[in-house]
Amino acid sequence: MNDFMLQLSFDDQNQLKECLLLLVHAETNDSLKKKVCDIVSELARNLVDDVGQNSWPEFLQFLFRCANSTSPQLKECSLRMFAAQAVRAICSFIIAHEKETTVQKHFQDLLPYIIQVLAENMHQVDDDSVLKSFVDLCESSPKYLRPEIAAVTELCLKVFSNEDLENDIRHLALEVIVTLCEVGSVMMRKESPSYISTLILCVLKMMTDVEEDENWSFTDEIVDEDNDNNNVVAESSIDRLACGLGGKIVLPHIISNIPAMLANSDWRYRHAALMAVSAVGEGCHKQMEALLPEIIEGVLTFLQDQHPRVRYAACNAIGQMSSDFAPTLQKKFHDKVVPALLNLLDDNLNPRVQAHAGAALVNFAEDCPKHILVQYLNDIMVKLESILNAKFKELLERGTKLVLEQVVTTIASVADTAEEQFVTFYDRLIPHLKYIIENAPPELRQLRGKTLECFSLIGLAVGRQKFAVDARLIMDVLLKNYKENEGKNIEDDDSYHTYLISAWARICIVLGKDFQPYLPLVIGPVMKTASMKPEVALFDNEDLEDLDHATSDWQFISLGEQQNFGIRTAGLEDKVAACEMLVCYARELKEGFADYAEQVVRLMIPLLKFYFHDGVRTAAAQSLPHLLESVRIKGPDYVKDMWNFICPELLSAIKGDPENEVVGDLFHSLAKCIEVLGKGCLTEQWMDELISLFEKNLLEHFLEQEAVSEKRKEEDYDESVEDDGDENDETDTSYKISKLADVIHSLFRTYNIDFYPYFDRVLPHFVKMLDPRQKWTDHQWGICIFDDLIEFTGPHCKKYKDYFLAPFANYLHDSQSEVRQATCYGFGVLGLCGGEEFAGTCASVVPNLLKIISDSCSRNEENELATENAISAIAKILKYNSSHINVDKVLPHWLQSLPVLEDTDEVPHVYDYLCDLIERNHPTVLGINNSNLPNLIAIMVEVFYKEAIKLDHVVARRMITIIREIQRSPEVLEVCASQLTPEKRIKLTEILTTL
Repeated sequence: MNDFMLQLSFDDQNQLKECLLLLVHAETNDSLKKKVCDIVSELARNLVDDVGQNSWPEFLQFLFRCANSTSPQLKECSLRMFAAQAVRAICSFIIAHEKETTVQKHFQDLLPYIIQVLAENMHQVDDDSVLKSFVDLCESSPKYLRPEIAAVTELCLKVFSNEDLENDIRHLALEVIVTLCEVGSVMMRKESPSYISTLILCVLKMMTDVEEDENWSFTDEIVDEDNDNNNVVAESSIDRLACGLGGKIVLPHIISNIPAMLANSDWRYRHAALMAVSAVGEGCHKQMEALLPEIIEGVLTFLQDQHPRVRYAACNAIGQMSSDFAPTLQKKFHDKVVPALLNLLDDNLNPRVQAHAGAALVNFAEDCPKHILVQYLNDIMVKLESILNAKFKELLERGTKLVLEQVVTTIASVADTAEEQFVTFYDRLIPHLKYIIENAPPELRQLRGKTLECFSLIGLAVGRQKFAVDARLIMDVLLKNYKENEGKNIEDDDSYHTYLISAWARICIVLGKDFQPYLPLVIGPVMKTASMKPEVALFDNEDLEDLDHATSDWQFISLGEQQNFGIRTAGLEDKVAACEMLVCYARELKEGFADYAEQVVRLMIPLLKFYFHDGVRTAAAQSLPHLLESVRIKGPDYVKDMWNFICPELLSAIKGDPENEVVGDLFHSLAKCIEVLGKGCLTEQWMDELISLFEKNLLEHFLEQEAVSEKRKEEDYDESVEDDGDENDETDTSYKISKLADVIHSLFRTYNIDFYPYFDRVLPHFVKMLDPRQKWTDHQWGICIFDDLIEFTGPHCKKYKDYFLAPFANYLHDSQSEVRQATCYGFGVLGLCGGEEFAGTCASVVPNLLKIISDSCSRNEENELATENAISAIAKILKYNSSHINVDKVLPHWLQSLPVLEDTDEVPHVYDYLCDLIERNHPTVLGINNSNLPNLIAIMVEVFYKEAIKLDHVVARRMITIIREIQRSPEVLEVCASQLTPEKRIKLTEILTTL
């Protein structure tokens, strides 16, 4: 409106204003009169400037004349215009005082009138400003609406469910309800429970509003669906409702509606049902996980549906659930999911479905345990190779690339998981990939980028010996092209740029020091990308509304009044990638990178406070310890000078950063810096600052915990949904505290008992964490702190035993597996490091540890790590602190608990002790006439089969030696092998012949 008025002369503006006011008087058609009133009202709103100055005083005079008129029509017009202005004004006022409940209560009696005006404006197609203002009010101050929440919900649901209304109005009405479910979820669950069933049914119905498109299956260029499409709005809403209200509330309504939709003869209903299954996985995770067998079985059926878009939706659900429920889905349903997706990859008549099957296979492979994926590796690669060859031919003949792009990405993901097992397919794939990289024209840049990603990931998988020659060849091609053409033509936000610099980093990892000659050539482009300055601008609210609807690559911060600071985020992911690549070069090349380290440090330091993008700050922070490591070659004075520059900036960033998660990342990087530099790296001043930062962040953490507790006392608290919303109550301060614990870990590791005087300053906070009234995450991290104290200060930890022994005993059987895991680990290091002082304690805890590992649920997925830490704790105690224990009595129970496979940190401790026992020919372990040997060999083979320990680890070498000893007795070897599965017999042969 302002833009339109500015195009008119001053006289024309005045004439327009006069004409509009005359029209209000003269128009006799009620519908047109209302529209004119809305135009006049909107114009009047826009002619009030940022400081409240009104440049159309005649409008107010006109309103009062109309209000005092004898004409009922004019009175209605004035009230209509008054109301619309007033609602927007009161919404803005309440939002401005969102934290002042007293102020809000003072205006509570206006709420029924606001809703009345809202109801009248719901049908205004040309002016949705009142409804938009109300959405903002819902997001900012949901509790203000509590007295009328049922009325608001009923009104919006009525509008949303009316399919005769304009979609924009229906979307805004839905947005009101969804927003309230997100920001006032408990209030909505308590005050308006009856609406939920109708709401979800209507949202599912809107998801069926998908246009039939005969060309959909064959489209080679995929354009994202318009965010204003009904099905897109509805799908997003069902996702948000699940996350906001929780699975206990939402999933029963989904389950009650989905079967009928799946049985509907109209493909749109089947499509909508499957997309809903995809959408609610995050919010309904706990509840859906218990039903996964039925859900997976049901969804897989529709991969064979007659309609391609239903097959696509089923594929989408499998892919999404592969991510949401990983690795449980992969472990339990691989035998059903992989064959089904491979079968769908044969859908050559519908390339878009075929490509989506490849995308779902990516999701499955990314989080699939390696030993599971390699069972299907040959079947997968035969299929993917066949498609690659066919689609490569299609590219050359017809220029189609959709499926080819996807299959290249799928191959990359499979290679990334299969690692060295992928070498069998290397020679058959690489020629095609090299051809695309070397010859793809500019219009196929996306294909070239994905191919480059695939090429470099295969290189990482198969290793230097196989990959080095091709890597150098492609590096030469890439650098030649970049220097001659691409460096000039690639835009800052071109996705190919990310593919390019990421591939350089992977090739660097594979080539190691042999990448050094390329470093001077790649460092410039990477540094340029890392130092890219994003576009920034100031917007008033009107400009912001227009821009926000037009594009999604801007982020905004309100500066108050009508001002908003915006930053264009396009290209920032490239900036993050470039920072990560610099970290890679510093880590892999070390001293070879030293000459660039100072330049990179000076680039990274300002990025620690790049508040508009968490990824940039995190990448900058992660670079610092690697940069310090790389300059060691230049001598201690140079390292000290660089650290003197870095440390104050890092501490300052931790002090000033508003984001808990980034503060956590900064703490983590500080911990790594301390480990790189060792004891004495922190001056007395810096140590004092650091301890003060600990105190500040711990106090903030406890205040947030108290705020959550107080919230539970309010009328909004609903005990029935406590478990369902427990994770939502946990703020990201828990992440920050976990990384603060990393710093404590590093300080104990480097300073040992010399850290005690500083630790004593924050000791009360960690003691408080162990208080039973605190959250379980506090218990977990409080225990971890004392675990570190025990591990790195040994027998001296007895100084603090009165603080940790009793809580350790209490939390050993805690309901949270993470707490049990930390406690079991603590008793393990007490046995390993505590010394004779704690021999009695260790003896007394062994029965409780045995109770944990013998529990009928001990091997459930959620208990696995706690159980394995209990097994490891017993091994440490028996090996290092068993003077008060009858070892022979404990050993049979301990042996029964093996294998340990998941916690790779504990695996070496367990099998180091097992090797001790076998090498000493311990009769309890070997059994009568070595009768236990087949079982022991089976356990060790499974450790290697599951890759639970690296082959070059000293304990792994001991295990291999023991396994090879059985070759001296062919009969025993045959007995041992006969008890193994075919896959594990192959692994046994590999151990005996090649390792």
